[in-house]
Amino acid sequence: MKKYICIFFLFFAFVSLNAQRHSSSLTDYEAYKAFRGKPLSDKFSNIESVKVIYDLRKQKMYYFNSTLIPLHFDFVTNYLYYNDDLEVFNNENYSNTEKNRDFLLGNLNHIKGTDKWIFELAASDHMPIPLIERFFYLVKKSTFTGDNLKFYLNNPEQMEWYREGKFKIPCVKSDYIFNEIKYQEVAGGSNVGILKQYKIKDLEKTKPNPDEIVILDGTPDVLPNVRGIIVNELQTPLSHLVLLGKNRKIPIMAYTQALQDKNISRLLSKKVELKIEADTFFIKESNKKIVLKTNSKKKKLTIDNAVTDLIDLSKIPKKGVNYIGSKAQNMAYLIAVSKEISFKVPENAHAIPFYYYTKHIQRESISPLINELLAFPKKDSTVWINNQLKKIRDAIKKEPVDPVLLSKLNLALKNAQFKNFRFRSSTNAEDLDDFNGAGLYDSKTGILGDSIKTFEKAIKQVWASVWNEASYNEREVYGIDQHNIAMGVLVHRSFPDELANGVIITKNIFRKNFPGITVNVQKGENSVVKPEKGEICEQFVAYHFNSGTNDDDFEIDYTSNSNLNNNEPLLSRKEMSRLFMVSSKIEEKMYRYWRKNAFHPVDIEFKIVGENRDLYIKQVRPFND
Repeated sequence: MKKYICIFFLFFAFVSLNAQRHSSSLTDYEAYKAFRGKPLSDKFSNIESVKVIYDLRKQKMYYFNSTLIPLHFDFVTNYLYYNDDLEVFNNENYSNTEKNRDFLLGNLNHIKGTDKWIFELAASDHMPIPLIERFFYLVKKSTFTGDNLKFYLNNPEQMEWYREGKFKIPCVKSDYIFNEIKYQEVAGGSNVGILKQYKIKDLEKTKPNPDEIVILDGTPDVLPNVRGIIVNELQTPLSHLVLLGKNRKIPIMAYTQALQDKNISRLLSKKVELKIEADTFFIKESNKKIVLKTNSKKKKLTIDNAVTDLIDLSKIPKKGVNYIGSKAQNMAYLIAVSKEISFKVPENAHAIPFYYYTKHIQRESISPLINELLAFPKKDSTVWINNQLKKIRDAIKKEPVDPVLLSKLNLALKNAQFKNFRFRSSTNAEDLDDFNGAGLYDSKTGILGDSIKTFEKAIKQVWASVWNEASYNEREVYGIDQHNIAMGVLVHRSFPDELANGVIITKNIFRKNFPGITVNVQKGENSVVKPEKGEICEQFVAYHFNSGTNDDDFEIDYTSNSNLNNNEPLLSRKEMSRLFMVSSKIEEKMYRYWRKNAFHPVDIEFKIVGENRDLYIKQVRPFND
C-alpha cells in the first residue's frame, strides 16, 4: 500500500510541477505574472514576456514559465517530446509555410505599468499572414488581454505587408512601445555616492564633487566627474553619452520621472547605492564606503612633429597614428579596404599633421594661456577653467594659419570635383582602444575659394576644439597628460546631399552571446549620436539565422523606426544586406591592420548619398564595450 501511495504522490508532484510550468490559458494578470520573465533581447527596457506555443498537430496552446524555460526549443524538447535537432526545428518552424511546421511560436509581451499587450513573433519567423492571424486570435481567445492585444511589426517583411494593407488584425510599430518607455539603461553597474540634483545650466558654473551621484534635468554636453549619473531624457543607444559612459565605467541611466519620483527625492543629500540593470534600477540609502577612483599616473601620448607634408590618404602612411592621429590613419585603412569591398569612401581624403597645430599653439598669444591653465592649482574652479579655455580657443582662432599649409592644401585640392570639404578632428586622444573620445572635438566645413567659409577658418575651429570644455574635462578625468595633446585634421569632401546617416556596431548589443550587428540610422543629416530632443532614429539588429554564412541569409529585428520618416523604414532590404556584408568584412580587415585579436567589435559610421543612394563609409574605430 505504501508503494502505491508513494507512486501516487510522485505522479501528483510531477503533474503539479508541470502545471506550474505551463498552462493552456491565462485567465488574469496573476496567471501571467506566474509565468513572466525577461525577453531574450534587452532592446526594450520596460517589457515583461511570456512565451507561447501552439501545437499544430494536437491543436493545443501552451503558455510556459519563461524564467525556468528560456527557449521555445527547450520547451518542445522537454515537455512535448520533440526529437529533431535545433537546426531542423528552426528551419521548419520559422519558415514561410505551414508545411512541415509542428508549432507556431510567439511571445506575449506586456509594457509594464500600462494596459498595452503585444503579440510578437521572432524577427526571424517568416510565418505567412493567415497563420499569424490565426495565432493572434488563438492568443486573444485564451487570455484576458481582449482588445488591448496588438500585433507588433518587427521585421521588414511584416512592415511591407502592413503598408500593402494585408493584415486584418490590429498592428503596431515601435512608437507604440517607445511612447511608454520611462527608463533606460545607459551604462550598467553600481556605485555608492552622495545623491545630488543639478540643472544643466548650473554645470557651467558649478562642479559636482567626485563622490556624488547626480540627477540632471537633461543631457550634459560635458560629463561631470562623478560616481553615477541620472538624466531625465531617453538616449539614442549609440549616442555620445552612452559611448562616453562606457569609457567612464560608471552607472548612467535615463529615467523620465527622475525629477518627480518621491522615492528618489527623499534620498537627496544622502549616501546611496545606485544599481543599474538592463530593465530596472535600484537606489537605496547605504552605509557602504565611497571609494574614489584616482589617476595617479598620467597617460602620456605620442607626438611626432617631424612630418610637415600634407598626407594623401590614398596610400597608407607608416605609423601615421603618431603624426596624423588615429582617425586619419583609420581613413587610410578604409580607403585600402574599399578597393577590395564594394563601398565608397569620402573622396580627396588628406591629413594635416600634428606639426602645424603644435607650431600654431606655440605663438606668444596662445602658449602662455595653455601653460597657465595646466599649472592652475584650483582644478575645482569651473568658472575660471571655462573662461581660460575660451581664451585659449579665441586665441587659436585669432592667429593666422601658416600660409605654407594653406598653399599645400589648395594645391592638393584645386582639381577636386568637389568644392565643399569637411575638416575633422584627428587627435592623439580619440579613437583609441580604451578611449574613443566620441563627440569631444569639432568638425567644420570649408569651401574652396569661399571668402567666408574658408579653409583657414575651418582648420582653426577644429584646432580650437582641443580646448573645448568637454574634451579638456574628459582627458582630465581619464588621466591623459594635457601637455601631450596634439590635433591633426582629416580633410575630405563634405556631404550636403546625404539621404541618411548612421552608426554600425559589429555586435548585437542587446542580446549577450548572440550574433549580429546593431545599426542606428537617421534621415538626412540629422544626428544619430547627438539627436535633437524628441527625435527617434531607426534601429535594428541584423543577424544570421542558424549558422548560415551567405551574405543574404540574415534577419532584421527592428527596435525602432525613425519618427522623422513617419516610422517607415529608411533603408531597403538590399541596403541592409550591403551594410551587413560590408561591416563584417571591414571588421575582419581592421583586425589585421590594428593587429588585434578577432571578435573585437568595431564602430563604423556611414552615409547614404545622392540619387543612386551610394553607401559611403566615413569612419571606423574600436568599439569599447
